[in-house]
Amino acid sequence: MTATMTDTPPPAAPKADTEGTRSGRPLGQILMIVAGALLLVAAVRVITGSDQLTSEGQVSAALGLAVPIGLAGLAGLWSERSGVVNIGLEGMMILGTFGAGWIGWQSNPWLGLLCGIGFGVLGGLVHAVATITFGVDHIVSGVAVNLLALGITQYLAKIFFSEGDAADAGGNPKQSPPVDSLPNIDVPGLSDALKSLENHHWFLISDLAGILGGLVTDLSVVTLFAVLLFVGSWWLLWRTPFGLRLRSCGENPVAAESLGVNVYKYKYAAVAVSGGLAGLAGAFLALVTSHTYLENQTGGRGYIGLAAMIFGNWRPGGLAMGAGLFGYSDALQLRNGGETVHALLLVLVVLLALLGGWKLYRKAHWQGGISLFVGALVLLWYLFTDEVPNDFVGATPYVVTLLVLSLSAQRLRMPKADGMRYRKGQGK
Repeated sequence: MTATMTDTPPPAAPKADTEGTRSGRPLGQILMIVAGALLLVAAVRVITGSDQLTSEGQVSAALGLAVPIGLAGLAGLWSERSGVVNIGLEGMMILGTFGAGWIGWQSNPWLGLLCGIGFGVLGGLVHAVATITFGVDHIVSGVAVNLLALGITQYLAKIFFSEGDAADAGGNPKQSPPVDSLPNIDVPGLSDALKSLENHHWFLISDLAGILGGLVTDLSVVTLFAVLLFVGSWWLLWRTPFGLRLRSCGENPVAAESLGVNVYKYKYAAVAVSGGLAGLAGAFLALVTSHTYLENQTGGRGYIGLAAMIFGNWRPGGLAMGAGLFGYSDALQLRNGGETVHALLLVLVVLLALLGGWKLYRKAHWQGGISLFVGALVLLWYLFTDEVPNDFVGATPYVVTLLVLSLSAQRLRMPKADGMRYRKGQGK
């Protein structure tokens, strides 16, 4: 039979879920950026003689500092992909540090790790009840969680750590007694070989050896677990029906509900997972970094984790790169002080020059001129000084946070319904 103009056209094929590919960079471009950054740092190391820039110790310290930031950022990613802004990550991390220090001292560090995760989940559920069930503003609820967590842990620390056996073991109102260490891992043979290559100080080869050595030497089992969590989160959120439904709640909850998705259930699950990941980040600080709970131990890492998540465009890969960058800058100021941070100024000069040239090429003359002018000022600073003042050295991670967010702001795409109040059946 011949078709006519009045025949019903065949239904269109469903569109593939391409949101993830549109918002992320191609793998080849990411590899080029990483290779370019490595070449730049290696060249600066040779020019300035600052071998600590790519040393095994520097990279190992950076990895240890990046893990809690990355876990906090991953916690924020889970929550915000479901449409719930989680400013309360800092408070959930505080709960994790206390839970890990408290139970870890009384029993063993593995139970402390689980308790830290559990305390974080409780904080996440408080935030979920306030924002999802009662419709409280997400920012207000997050700030309240931070304040409550700080007050509760300070109160409980005075009760549990300042008297009796805890006080005899070294506890006081601001810290728990020491907790046993979790095991660390080395790669037999490889760590020594890489250290030998690093000591030759060859251009690029020694830099690669130092970086790889820092990634395989004295590695905490919690760090390996964190890597698996990043890979698992990517697979679960972008390669499974569960992840598609969860992300649909953050993009358009009304449409998701019309397709049979229980939006409340997915939001609750995401925020609970977010709290658990933030609690794990706090437990890492208590059990791996310092082997004890300390008051104000998180030091704003929950907020830096949010910055890393935004830098990563709400995706695990970019988030991991952002966490690594912040951890690296933090390790620089803790380990090496003003001289090494001074060498990093030369890296900043090159980046500002490249940014300025790119803006001028794109006809953004005003922005390009400002970038080149700031780059010239930083170059003068580098040429006429021998080291960076200690006051600025301590602010290095926060300055890096502001610079990275300002440079990446133009390509960001947050979930469309992120932070919006949702009520069941509101689309009817």
